Amino acid sequence: MTRHFQFPDDGSHKRPKTLADRALHAALLRIVGKGRLTVTTAKGKRLSFGDGSGPAVSVRFTDSRAQLAFLADADMRLGELFMEGRFVVEEGSIYDFIALLLREAQNSSHPWPARFIDSLRARFRKLKWPNLPGRSKRNVAHHYDLDGRLYELFLDTDRQYSCAYFEHPDQSLEEAQLAKKRHLAAKLLLEPHQRVLDIGCGWGGLARHIGARLTKGEVLGITLSEEQLAYARSSLGQGDSRVSFELQDYRHLKGRFDRIVSVGMFEHVGAASYGTFFKTCARLLDDDGVMVLHTIGCSSTPGFTTPWLNRYIFPGGYIPSLSEIVPHIEKAGMMATDVEVLRLHYASTLEIWRERFMAKREAAKALYDERFCRMWEFYLAAAEAAFRYEDLVVFQIQMAKRNGAVPLTRNYIRDDELHATRNLGPLFPAP
Repeated sequence: MTRHFQFPDDGSHKRPKTLADRALHAALLRIVGKGRLTVTTAKGKRLSFGDGSGPAVSVRFTDSRAQLAFLADADMRLGELFMEGRFVVEEGSIYDFIALLLREAQNSSHPWPARFIDSLRARFRKLKWPNLPGRSKRNVAHHYDLDGRLYELFLDTDRQYSCAYFEHPDQSLEEAQLAKKRHLAAKLLLEPHQRVLDIGCGWGGLARHIGARLTKGEVLGITLSEEQLAYARSSLGQGDSRVSFELQDYRHLKGRFDRIVSVGMFEHVGAASYGTFFKTCARLLDDDGVMVLHTIGCSSTPGFTTPWLNRYIFPGGYIPSLSEIVPHIEKAGMMATDVEVLRLHYASTLEIWRERFMAKREAAKALYDERFCRMWEFYLAAAEAAFRYEDLVVFQIQMAKRNGAVPLTRNYIRDDELHATRNLGPLFPAP
């Protein structure tokens, strides 16, 4: 039987009197078996949960409506309540609270209202407008056209805003992001003369890395973010003459490419547009070409996008399961030639981002305001906890149009990475 931690002489072990407090007590008692959690209700009642192990986490609801909102729909309302200062963390951090709940929820079931709402969201996940070009650009601007100084606070010097690839536990963020670029470049099977397309190129770091591998070829990076485009163009040095960047929707692109890579962009495509995405990539890819897609994914059955994340951070986004991706690859006339699942790499990446952001929180507040800082703290904390304790992973899917486009074994990936490490070193770091 689970032993629940008792604070001495404070009455926290007694059954709450009010209906709202009893409902909160029952919900958390169902989830939290280990740890040390104290919740102060809007009426001032202190409730304790867990077995007393681990660091203490103490939170408080400032008003009754906040408490009821959390009970009714935590997926949407917890982030809003934290942003509004109506859910206060008094001991520990918001990450500690979310991580405790998600870790413990692995061994329990959510209260029935949450299960009912989750089932509805999963059932109706595809009943949304497709991300047409105009809507896609607005969605991208919402997140990626923020003040660039914000991203300098927590990203690596190359502004890689996607999952790093940690080859060993004590690797720095900068080293792990360089390892990610090498890993992707190896899977592309680059040759000096090739024409390469980077869909959703971000601030241009991967395109510059690939460009340094080419002697006669060229790299085109496309983005819908005007801020990212300006930075990417300004970061080009004399050695980057083979790299160019354009403000371009992938659907409007013409021509053919030997290699296509897309990192951290597919999450914004939306399930209704998957067919269009892969058909367009197949049209742009040479018959002997290779494509690599790096995307956040769900390792279980299809679900839904957390509504708070969709409203405040990534509008129009959706995290797919592998079963939702592969059929569209096949229908487009391509085949999956290699699939790698990166587990926990993004949790480690987000942990470093969150720590760096919190260390420079006052600088972020000077750029925006306190509410914005709470929003981003919650975003980074919730994302890290989800990648650590839920079913979020990263898929790297290699595709081709014919069987012989890639080697029969995976040895070439490691061989190429070792060659790049010995001969290339850090490639054109951002200024």
